[in-house]
Amino acid sequence: MDRTEAFEAERPRLVGLATRVVADRAEAEDLVQQAWLRMHRTDTDIDDVPAWLTTVTTRLCLDRLKARTPVPRAELPEAGNSPDPAEDLVLADIVGVALQAVLDRLSPQERVAFVLHDSFGFEFSTIASILNTTPVAARKLASRARAKVTQPVPDDQLADWEVVDAFMAAARGGDFQRLLQLLAPDVTITADAEATRAGTPDRMHGSQQVATFFNGAAHAALAVMTDGRPGAAWFHRGQAEVLFDFTIADGVVQAIMFRAEPDVLSRVARRNRHQKCD
Repeated sequence: MDRTEAFEAERPRLVGLATRVVADRAEAEDLVQQAWLRMHRTDTDIDDVPAWLTTVTTRLCLDRLKARTPVPRAELPEAGNSPDPAEDLVLADIVGVALQAVLDRLSPQERVAFVLHDSFGFEFSTIASILNTTPVAARKLASRARAKVTQPVPDDQLADWEVVDAFMAAARGGDFQRLLQLLAPDVTITADAEATRAGTPDRMHGSQQVATFFNGAAHAALAVMTDGRPGAAWFHRGQAEVLFDFTIADGVVQAIMFRAEPDVLSRVARRNRHQKCD
């Protein structure tokens, strides 16, 4: 079997693994493709193609996770170090929506160790080689992550920004059930005249209809703040075009208004996804 055939045989498994780590299938497919390009370009003999691809794919996921994770300026990596990513589909099924906020607070290394061991059954020696650490340290990372994940977090402790970010992640990941859990049963969507002209629906009602609309969508939406509230916005060529203005209560989305009035968009400011908003 040549490398191309070996890669294609492993692709579904690799995409599944990457999706569980970064919680975005499109992003996972991109990372797996990057792993293929690395294998295609290397002249080194590869004795175990599945293991090699698993290691490279996981490290690419880890880099993406680190890149997404806000860190204090004093802890920023020096130039030349690789960056990191964050959000999980299968783990949401295991621990529930309320615990997604805890998962998002795991360090990239904790998250990778936990997903690889608890979801895929990888040995700690293998996880250690991927994370460039020792098996004992890998075990401790997974143990710390498990302890954080299994501690219940009441829904009312979810901040508004956590609900918004979890909702947008579920939309991008096509996690319909999770969208339903994050929506109030009588949730409504409305839109101002400018947003309607831009192509948004002017009205929707009910969690089923709203979840169906967002399911697998909003890939171009970015996390924002406007008038002190967390939200999301669709950007085009670096400019906010439509704001998704959320109303959150009791840990769920009660309403979303699409807004595109120029004076509203002028107050939209980008923020890091999962970054706390005070």
